[in-house]
Amino acid sequence: MTSRRRLTLLAVTIAAAPLILGGCTADRDAGAGSGKARPAPPELIVTPGDKTREVPVSAEVGTSVKGGRITAVRLTDDKGTPVKAEPREDGSAWVPNAPLQPKRTYTAEVTATGDHGATTTRTTTFTTMAKSSKPEITSTLYFVGNRTYGTAMPVTVAFDPGIPKEARADVQRRLFVKTSPPQPGAWSWLDDGSQVYYRAPDFWKPGTTISVRAGLQGLPIGKDRVGDAEHKATSTIGKQVSLEIDNATKQMTVLRDGKQVRRIPVSLGKSSTPSSSGKMVIMEKHERTTFDTRGEPNGGYVVDVDDAQRLTWGGEFIHSAPWSEGDQGYTNVSHGCANVSATAADWLMGVTQVGDLVTVKGTEVPLQAGNGWTAWNVSWDEYIKGSALPVPSGLRPAPVAPAHPGAVAGGSPAPAPSVSGR
Repeated sequence: MTSRRRLTLLAVTIAAAPLILGGCTADRDAGAGSGKARPAPPELIVTPGDKTREVPVSAEVGTSVKGGRITAVRLTDDKGTPVKAEPREDGSAWVPNAPLQPKRTYTAEVTATGDHGATTTRTTTFTTMAKSSKPEITSTLYFVGNRTYGTAMPVTVAFDPGIPKEARADVQRRLFVKTSPPQPGAWSWLDDGSQVYYRAPDFWKPGTTISVRAGLQGLPIGKDRVGDAEHKATSTIGKQVSLEIDNATKQMTVLRDGKQVRRIPVSLGKSSTPSSSGKMVIMEKHERTTFDTRGEPNGGYVVDVDDAQRLTWGGEFIHSAPWSEGDQGYTNVSHGCANVSATAADWLMGVTQVGDLVTVKGTEVPLQAGNGWTAWNVSWDEYIKGSALPVPSGLRPAPVAPAHPGAVAGGSPAPAPSVSGR
């Protein structure tokens, strides 16, 4: 990558006293002996504090410097082996590239350099805790490595059970996304904490490389649970494809780079099992699969289908339905899916990608948040309200200027009322 943007996040707070030691070193001032004062060395605080024990394996080397900048960080284990780490964009911490090992001792040596060359170095040694016996929260990253995704692909992390509101900031700090070329985005949580999404204000640019890390292994989550695993993946964004389905016309419009390439008749959900209206994302593609709805309301059938593309967790797909071809374009007869002809379904499978946007409008029910990857089903202004951390200023919507007291429709000032002496 020519350039990588690290998601700006705050450092994980580690329950340990900060290290503040004497014995800093400073470059000798050229003016010493001539009455000139030596430059003051920078003030440096490092966490975990020296000799801290029971540190989580998700720990980071926290740094706080005043009057300078961090110029060197070296982290080694108890065998002297270097531990690779990367700085957070705000400089608040160095994050190991993998979880630390349980019941091991680590040493961090951090150097800060002041504006005039004086340096301060701090060294801290800490010991990690044993593998936690607390129950784990299961996490799933719905972003697989070495794939090509559509331009609406959100990075999605799911949790079971959901993350409580008071713990979401700590979890979000351990979710990292890098894009090349840079295209900043933000995280947003579902109300129940079962999923968190990452996307940019606009769709990904074709050709963008996205690298994701969910560094959750051993992370304390609330008082009673810990994170289960470390997830990493790097993939690429492919061509821009989107589908628009209009219940009024019973037609699907296929667009590539915003231009129509085909219209396909569809049959949507009948009144007793309506399709959802909203902005969805293709989640899975199957050349052949089995729908088994036994035990579900309005279900009870088992049927094999070809060329099926999932849109919701609730079971709405676009798929081949040769049995309804006479209704497609005219009448809704499905159980909520978008039925298309066998020929059209086969063609679509060669055109679409997981992560392509599918917009359905005009049906009886709205798409419910979390029923699929619903990150695009709200405006950007509404989406960023779901972040558990402050959203960078460049991604926040611009404040709306108050209207001029005399403004009229169209934004032009209205003439001020005249003052008459009569």
